[in-house]
Amino acid sequence: MRVLLIGANGYLGRFVAERLLADPAVQLTALGRGDDADVRFDLATGSPGALTRFLGAVHPGVVINCAGATRGGARELTRHNTVAVATVCEALRRSGCGARLVQIGCGAEYGPSQPGSSTAEDAVPRPGGPYGVSKLAATELVLGSGLDAVVLRVFSPAGPGTPAGSPLGRLAEAMRRAMQSGDGELKLAGLGVQRDFVDVRDVARAVHAASLSAAQGVINIGSGRAVRLRDAAGILARVAGYGGALHELDGPPGPPRGALGHPRPEAEHAGPAAFPYPDGCGSWQQADVRTARDRLGWRPRINLEESLADIWMEAACRI
Repeated sequence: MRVLLIGANGYLGRFVAERLLADPAVQLTALGRGDDADVRFDLATGSPGALTRFLGAVHPGVVINCAGATRGGARELTRHNTVAVATVCEALRRSGCGARLVQIGCGAEYGPSQPGSSTAEDAVPRPGGPYGVSKLAATELVLGSGLDAVVLRVFSPAGPGTPAGSPLGRLAEAMRRAMQSGDGELKLAGLGVQRDFVDVRDVARAVHAASLSAAQGVINIGSGRAVRLRDAAGILARVAGYGGALHELDGPPGPPRGALGHPRPEAEHAGPAAFPYPDGCGSWQQADVRTARDRLGWRPRINLEESLADIWMEAACRI
């Protein structure tokens, strides 16, 4: 099976590539902006015609799109997350290669949900920020393309390679600094939110399964269990061997702050943020993952403690 992987050098893409390379039946070609890609191509600026010619040469059976941006203004997010997907869909239509498309979506497309509830694929999406809006627009493009396509809505990925700027990455970095300085108290803010964390290696397994399946539409990928960031901090302290006190700061009135109390770029121009977690999903998010089980035969295998231990191992290397 010939697979074209777009975004192979990104956070999710690296693990998807590793998973695919372990399958002897897969012939993998990586397309991306980096020098390590087999073919260099920027979806945000490249034309559908150029990508069509490449598809005609490679003739993949599956195209997996892990590319995209998680930060930036609305214009940048639209270019990387929406326009780029429009380019992929149009190129696939023009090429006539019949390749199956596996698009990586995100739980932020749903927006805030009712505490205690599980969000299923038939929920009406109401994204709470430009990132979720740009990803939802991409999903709608894929679903309306007429292609053989599936969108995996990944909730909150965690594990090795977690970006340092993410809430869990900042949490690990704050703990590393506290341990390095011998600080017996770690003061943190923004720990009240609850998220559905899923290990990035389990996500890669889901992508692999989706590429082999006939499933179409939207499929949630998560653990099926919301965890309070405060509890994640406690687990991380345990695996790190941090014996100090974790002191949670109440969010004071004033400029919006990101998870762990870091100021957000728009702080000078906005009022207080109701929920500081940066995905626009409010205080709670939990995936209903029954569709992934039924249509992909997929279940998460790696628990949050193992994911956090791997995050900590990378942070500890900087001590």
